[in-house]
Amino acid sequence: MRLILTALLCLLIWPVLSAPPPDPMLATPYRDGVPVAAFLVSEKLDGVRARWDGRALWTRGGARIAAPATFTRGWSAEPMDGELWIARGRFDDISALVRRVGTDAQAWRDVRFMVFDLPTHPGPFAERVVRMRSVVSTARNAHLVMIPQQRVDTRAELDAELARVVAAGGEGLMLHRRDARYRAGRSEDLLKYKPHEDAEAQVVAHLPGKGKYAGMMGALQVRTPDGRHFRIGTGFTDAQRAKPPPVGAWLTYRYNGLTSTGLPRFARFMRMRDDMPPADPKR
Repeated sequence: MRLILTALLCLLIWPVLSAPPPDPMLATPYRDGVPVAAFLVSEKLDGVRARWDGRALWTRGGARIAAPATFTRGWSAEPMDGELWIARGRFDDISALVRRVGTDAQAWRDVRFMVFDLPTHPGPFAERVVRMRSVVSTARNAHLVMIPQQRVDTRAELDAELARVVAAGGEGLMLHRRDARYRAGRSEDLLKYKPHEDAEAQVVAHLPGKGKYAGMMGALQVRTPDGRHFRIGTGFTDAQRAKPPPVGAWLTYRYNGLTSTGLPRFARFMRMRDDMPPADPKR
């Protein structure tokens, strides 16, 4: 009888803990020739992307985030797209917190939900920015913050802003076309501009180290989502080499363009992922 009751309870709780992944608007890389004056520019934050559905926070993969009630107190019922963020360089901290089971208000004291869009708002992005300011100010909750948006008129101004953000420890910039409406999938209305490119890959093998790394991991054999294999041998701490990411885990790596065979050039480890994000929604 106890097993039956436990099973029934799990069935009741499961829909609350998971849901179909939302269809987000996804960025494409910035390219030369883009009319930057047609966009609003913000910093690209190194946090965990999340969506507020009006009642709860969800990861991009569809898992419910156990944020304390005080964190979301006063928030609008209007869905919001944003980034759970603590500070530059603290991705590992916010990632670990989002993975926790159970709520801890004290652990969430420094976390903010940095809103950057309203998925269900029908207007262009410039109108959504105005609405976001209203939603945030009405909530009167310090955990809810809108990512500042600014206009730049020239490529030189854009490059200067990128240099400033990177020098301060930031990752890069996001550009959102002011007259664009929200739509799921990869979009040239939303651009990312960074001094490097990054992507995800899955660990398939540990390759032994040599010299000072003897007895530790020397490199990882990884596989891209489309099945290409290559090695990543740089970007790891000694602690990560002594206890490398397990086979099957997903990671994010940086690279500088592609080789003639289509593989990442100068690939280097950035960080682990909790899971692989769902495939891009159809346009």
